Amino acid sequence: MYPRDYNIADVHTPDIFSAEVQRRLSRWNHERLAVGKPSPHWEADLVEDFEMRRLEGQFIEAFRTQVHDRVKGVPTDPEGFNAWFEALKETGPGQNDPLFPWLAEQASLEEMRWFLEQEVAGEAGFDDLVAYTQVKMPVRAKLELARNYWDEMGHGGAPGMHGPMLDKLAHALDLKPTIPTTLAPSLALGNALVAFATTRRYAYHAIGALGAVELTAPWRAAHVAEGLKRLGVGKERRYFALHATLDIKHSEAWNAEVLRPLVEADPDCARYIAEGALMRLDCGRRCYEAYRAHLRPALEMAA
Repeated sequence: MYPRDYNIADVHTPDIFSAEVQRRLSRWNHERLAVGKPSPHWEADLVEDFEMRRLEGQFIEAFRTQVHDRVKGVPTDPEGFNAWFEALKETGPGQNDPLFPWLAEQASLEEMRWFLEQEVAGEAGFDDLVAYTQVKMPVRAKLELARNYWDEMGHGGAPGMHGPMLDKLAHALDLKPTIPTTLAPSLALGNALVAFATTRRYAYHAIGALGAVELTAPWRAAHVAEGLKRLGVGKERRYFALHATLDIKHSEAWNAEVLRPLVEADPDCARYIAEGALMRLDCGRRCYEAYRAHLRPALEMAA
């Protein structure tokens, strides 16, 4: 169907953050990652997959250009890179957003429910993302990814699995996330993480993005947990209470056992890890700004 000299740069690229693009990617990711069965339509599915992978590639490559200038001076020695990475907790996009203290102290239950519905809709499943990312990684990094995955899986016990914890909270609050009712930035966050983890040319981006989650999640999770407690949500808030503390240890181990040895072995990968981290954090920034815009009347009244 396409010639060998086909170049995606010659194809018109739509607004990569538009609701239309992100909804298409979200529907495709939902379908392609689901457990399936053999189908007589597999060849037609391959054609669709090619079109969607092209769109996904356009999304990620255009997004990469937006963080290009910020990674030009990223250190490529392990000590310098880790220091740069850890500083993202304070200097990265979207950090210390005023949305979260407001959620902790003043949001109503309905406002909290709306926020969580957006968050659940954009949740890509950290356990699955880690599982995809660890494929063919060097031993030291792979082992830390395995330890992280084992924590996500509750050390083999269903009650301790993180994904079902979030599902229980969603059920308790009667959250019903759908693609059409989810804001484009929230969909984009999930789509970017899935693209990184499932496409091997973005494997280092996945390392950076997932490491950025571990680095920055505790502050946000603590505020959400505090807000849920204030609103009378009981044990179902455990997902956020757990990540307010556990991710601090995860981040320390990730930086020492994943980032450091990877950059030491291949200094060139520092750029791609940095891009992934900045892109994940920028997705978060876009989400928080969109959430605040939606909740503006309540936020302004609180102020």
